[in-house]
Order: sequence, then structure tokens, then C-alpha cells
Amino acid sequence: MSASSDDNNRNSRTPAPVAPRLRELATLPVFYKLHGKRVVIVGGNAAAAWKVELLAATGAQVDVIAKDFVQRIETQAIEAQNVNTLRRDWMPGDFVEAVLVVAETENEEEATALQQAAKAAGAHLNVIDKPLWSSFQFGAIVERSPLVVAISTDGGAPVFGQAIRARIETLLPDGLRRWASAAKTWRSKVSTLKLDLHSRRTVWERFARLALNEPTRTPGEHDFEAITRDIDRNDKSLAKTGSVLLVGAGPGDPELLTLRAVRALQGADVVLFDDLVSQEVLDLARREAEKISVGKRGFKPSCTQEDICALMIELAQHGKDIVRLKGGDPMVFGRANEEIVALQNAGISVAVVPGVTAASAAAASLNLSLTERTLARRLQFVTAHARGGAVPDDLDWKALADPHAATVVYMGVRTLAQYCARVMAEGLPGDTPAILVERVSHPDQRQIAGTVATLPALVAAGDIKGPALTIIGQMLRERG
Repeated sequence: MSASSDDNNRNSRTPAPVAPRLRELATLPVFYKLHGKRVVIVGGNAAAAWKVELLAATGAQVDVIAKDFVQRIETQAIEAQNVNTLRRDWMPGDFVEAVLVVAETENEEEATALQQAAKAAGAHLNVIDKPLWSSFQFGAIVERSPLVVAISTDGGAPVFGQAIRARIETLLPDGLRRWASAAKTWRSKVSTLKLDLHSRRTVWERFARLALNEPTRTPGEHDFEAITRDIDRNDKSLAKTGSVLLVGAGPGDPELLTLRAVRALQGADVVLFDDLVSQEVLDLARREAEKISVGKRGFKPSCTQEDICALMIELAQHGKDIVRLKGGDPMVFGRANEEIVALQNAGISVAVVPGVTAASAAAASLNLSLTERTLARRLQFVTAHARGGAVPDDLDWKALADPHAATVVYMGVRTLAQYCARVMAEGLPGDTPAILVERVSHPDQRQIAGTVATLPALVAAGDIKGPALTIIGQMLRERG
């Protein structure tokens, strides 16, 4: 082969893949051990007091320099052996042998002097709320020590960082600190097993799954045995039976999910979801989870209930932890009983995470109480959609026609005219207020108000496309 043809061959080869580069980072997140090291805090006000508490908690030797101190700092100095107060002005020599200096000042000249003195001493400086004079910054912290999460906005919006912290706080139960402590204890024990890289990763994947699925309990030695059992045998480490959580996705707004539902989504291997589940809710599942639509669509091709049950059983038998995500609450017209029985008969562990049902969300959006002592003494939920698509004949029509009851009709858009005609024939006055609410809790939610006599025609002309329910009862008069 000639040199020129060899060169052409080389040039035609597919280039090696290039790892994607990180976007530019405003700051580098670093976790710095301060135990036994010296830190100086200049200032004695409330802002400085919080930094004293934070830095003292790391085990650092904290020297606080100010002419006056708030009571919190005085208390810290009395209660903590590693906090020392010096009642005077600071001097450049105070920063010698300090690794960090934290200062509170509103004076730019003093901030500049602090910057120069800290630099000369080889210490990093943070001037509270003054990023231009600081060589490092504090982030908002979620403390589950030894699990610690820090959030930074590069000094641009500390309040925004605190809001993000509050959101993360709700997702991380306090019990995770016990799992993080167990991980530190077990790491050396895992090392003694002399596992290869793949097996070690499998151990810690098992650990993470167990911790996230059961975050509120205390881990024990039986958990260590469970995550390391059969780990040195080919792929048998994965031969466990999975579990199923029937999770209520609520009516659509992800803000209405329970904390337990969010945690379940973030720990699932597979998410099976209905058509009524919004994309915003699905986005809360962990990225690696497989997401499978098993929607049962009215009058359209759908997954059968038998298919869904069989799929859950098959996935669980292959060791997958599954979230079966149902719109609203799984136990309200969600056919959860059929799935629970099928899973239990197959020996699969199953539990239920309740959700906000559409009736509650619709009432909340309307500022409507569904019960009122004089107008609605009883609240009843009913589905107006039988298997054949017609209004069920076996409903308790006398109860549904009770003028002193509040009734919420699920899955009744197509049969609304039939339903209203029947309850009026049973004695419900035609002027009883009624309202249909479409796409409850979504940004494009809308409602059509009328009476039992007039609502069917209004709905027929309203081109209803999304899921909807109808609320009927005298308590609607209170809305004006």
C-alpha cells in the first residue's frame, strides 16, 4: 500500500468521541475540612453570629474579634470550647496562621484593608454580602451531616439560593444522615471484600436504592449483608425481586405531589404512567428510570388492565423497583384493587402512596368548600362511565338526587346529559347549581358553570378536550 493511500485511510477513520466539556463554572464547589484549623471572624452582629455557629460546628478554632457582641456570640463562647472572643478592633497580625477570615463591614475602605491583610497572611477572605472583596463565598446549606448539600448563586441572589435549599430540604428526610454515617462505616468493610470495580459499584447502587426507598429508618448490619449478598457471583447480585409503589400523581400540578411521591419517583427503576399524568410530574423521576406509558384511553386503543398487571409482575420479577403512577389518588376510581390483588398473588411487595384527588384540587381552585352543614351534609364521589360507555344502571340514584348532598361526578363528560336527566327524574331540582372543571390544576384549567338542567348543553357547546369532572350541589350558591 502506498503512503498516500495509507494517509487517506487514516483521514477517513471516524474520530474518537470527545467527552463533553463542562460549561463555565462561576465557582468551584469544594468541601473543606476545618477541624483543628484556625478561623478568624471580624464582627459581632447577627450576621457574624451565624458564621460563628457554622464554623464552630466544623471543629475549627474560631476567634471572634469585635468591640461588641450580640448575645448569640457570647453564648457560643461560653458553651463551645473552640470559640474565643476578643473585644477590640482587628489588626492585620490577627490573621497570621488563620486559613479563613470572615468579616462583616459596610465600609469599603475597611473591606479593602481586610482583603490586603488576609492576602498577606495567606488566608482566604469572605466579606459577608460583599462578593467583590471575597475570595470565597458561603452557600446555602442542607445539613444531613455527614451528608451536606451546598447551593451557590455566586453571590448574585442569596435569597434565591435559600429558596432552592428549602426545596431540597423537603426532598431529603433527616434520617438520611444515618444512612450517610453507615456508608462511612461500611466503606472500609466493602474494601476488605476485594471486589472489582463493577461489583463495588453494584454494592453502592444497592445501598443508594435502599437508603432512598427507606430513608426514615436506621440502617443495621442486616442491611450491609443485604447489599453485599452474592455480590461475588456473576449477575446473581441482581437476582432479587423488585417492588411496586402505586403512587398518586395528583391532578397534574407537580406542586400538589406529596413528598413521599417525589421520593418514590426519584428511587424508581421503572415508571409506568397513565395518560392523565402530566409531563411536569414525570420530569421529577430520576433520569435513568425507564418511563413506560400504560394509559387507558376512553374510546381509543389502550393498554388493558391485564397487560398492565402482567408487565408490573414481569418487571418486579427481574428485580426492578417500579412506580405505578396514577392520576389523582390511586384509590379513587383508579382500579388499584385489581393491581394490588394481582401483585400480591404473584408474591410482589406492593404499597400505596396516596395523592390529591381531582375533586379536592378542583374545589381548592374554586375556593369552594364541598361540605357545608346546611347545604351539603354529605359528600359523594361517583363515576358516570360504565364499561360499555353508558351511565351505570346500578348507581344509588336516590342518594345522587338528594338536594342536601354534594356530588362530584368523575369521567362523566360524554354521559353528562344522561346523568343530569336521570337525577332530575329522581327528584333533584333542575336549578341545582352545577359546574364542570376541565384540566384541574393545570395552567389552562377552565370551568363551565350552570345548573343541572342547563349544564349539559353548555358543556356540549364548550368543546371539552381534557379530563374533566362535574361538581353538583347547593353549596355552589355560596360562590355567588
